[in-house]
Amino acid sequence: MIWAYAIIGFIALQRLAEVIYAQRNTGALLARGATEIGASHYPVMIALHATWLAAIFLALPKPTSIHWIALAAMIVLQAARVWIIATLGPYWTTRIINLPGAPLVRKGPYRFFRHPNYMIVVGEIAALPLVFGEIWVAAVFSVLNAAMLFWRIREEDAALGPRRAMPANES
Repeated sequence: MIWAYAIIGFIALQRLAEVIYAQRNTGALLARGATEIGASHYPVMIALHATWLAAIFLALPKPTSIHWIALAAMIVLQAARVWIIATLGPYWTTRIINLPGAPLVRKGPYRFFRHPNYMIVVGEIAALPLVFGEIWVAAVFSVLNAAMLFWRIREEDAALGPRRAMPANES
């Protein structure tokens, strides 16, 4: 049981650190003239992720066993998450922030995918509950997350559309 608490606690602390880093980046981008798009869905997204972590914690089976393949998948997903955050650097936020005139980043995982961070989140939403055998938590939150991402990606693509034609930001 202690390992389950440690894994869930690690992910919760990681998310908290990411929110702090994202808030700093968001403030800097807004100060440079950026605007936020889709702010109305942001509290829903935060609630979804907080509820997901709470559901995993509350649904822990007793005794708790660790499913090693799902844990290995989570470790790979965390490494990919770090790669994404490092690639975007000061442009990485948890909100949709658009800085007009700034070219889009097209290096790192963005060379291969338009929304690699969302791909990672899809994997995490499913994999973390499966680490503990919580199939229903993985299924329910995967469906809820899919609905959230459908909404969010549409807003983000609309906001970033004019910038897609600009030369790539390779720095």
